[in-house]
Amino acid sequence: MSAAPPAGEPRPEVPHNIAAAITDVSERATLLVREEIELAKAEVSEKATKLIKGAVVGVAAGVFVLMAVIFALIGCAWLLYFYLPVGDFAYFWGFFAMAVILLLLGALAGLLAAKAVKKGSPPMPSMAIEEAQKIKQTVSKGADGVASPSATMGSTSAGVGG
Repeated sequence: MSAAPPAGEPRPEVPHNIAAAITDVSERATLLVREEIELAKAEVSEKATKLIKGAVVGVAAGVFVLMAVIFALIGCAWLLYFYLPVGDFAYFWGFFAMAVILLLLGALAGLLAAKAVKKGSPPMPSMAIEEAQKIKQTVSKGADGVASPSATMGSTSAGVGG
């Protein structure tokens, strides 16, 4: 057994190339993880914005319904006044019409709020998770049958997707 490699084989360069390849794979994996984290942050902030908008519209719906109840109560008071033997007034119909209008606006705002909340909840970065799973599948297949880099990347990207 001789210690020197055969003349046609560049054995001393192989460890250097392997080290460079491992470093390159490690840097790319780190870059992928950082990009996935940024994607997840962007998705969560977008969904949180939708939730906030839905909550604001929901508060507006609540205000409309509260005002409708107030107008309905005032209308009932005028109606009660109408039935008392004091005079022949018909002011209550205006109050009831306003209550109906406010109830319709409140229902519309409530539907819009429910739609916005459903779009935004739960604030989960689904696109980032899908992308991480695709990366995991791609890396686990391996490049040209080389098993060691794909096994290293597969264990790294498994933490990203889960």
